Amino acid sequence: MGAMSITTEFLRRPLMTGAVAASSRRLAHAMTEGIGLERARLVVELGPGTGVFTDAILARLAPDTRLVAVELNPLLAARLSAARRDERLTVVRGSAAELPAAVSGPVDAVVSGLPWTVMSRERRGRILDAVSEVLAPGGRFTTFAYLHAAWTPPARDFTAELAGRFERLERSPVVWSNLPPAFVHRATGRP
Repeated sequence: MGAMSITTEFLRRPLMTGAVAASSRRLAHAMTEGIGLERARLVVELGPGTGVFTDAILARLAPDTRLVAVELNPLLAARLSAARRDERLTVVRGSAAELPAAVSGPVDAVVSGLPWTVMSRERRGRILDAVSEVLAPGGRFTTFAYLHAAWTPPARDFTAELAGRFERLERSPVVWSNLPPAFVHRATGRP
């Protein structure tokens, strides 16, 4: 799916899609680096959209690691499933809040492309509860935020929610080549 298609989906469903353009490969690299994907047995991706992060995740996974991608948008889920012929990947069409029903066993890492700041606090909480429920002790959670929105109340609230739920929260350097520029939140689950 090209940039025009993600833009079309954004215009059709802005609260579901959350992005006007696909994320850059450099942001995908920042999202997947340093979170132990190379040693993981089970990884989850929330909101894979066009698959930019999916490709970066798959490139780091061992041959016997499973990746479960949960996508709410039916069109994007179908396109992702049809475009990726990798036995390690399972695309689940549904809500990230229903994550425990989509996976069996502890999840080593969750990579999220969800549009957190356009969600209600309650919806964010349900999804973060689901992530906490499936994440292995010491597991990693990573997501990104746009630099221009980092100081808005929803973004500050989300950062505070992450800090309260996880053992450790780090922020990457800004990925200036992404449009718009973004940074990555990397969180480590409680032991």
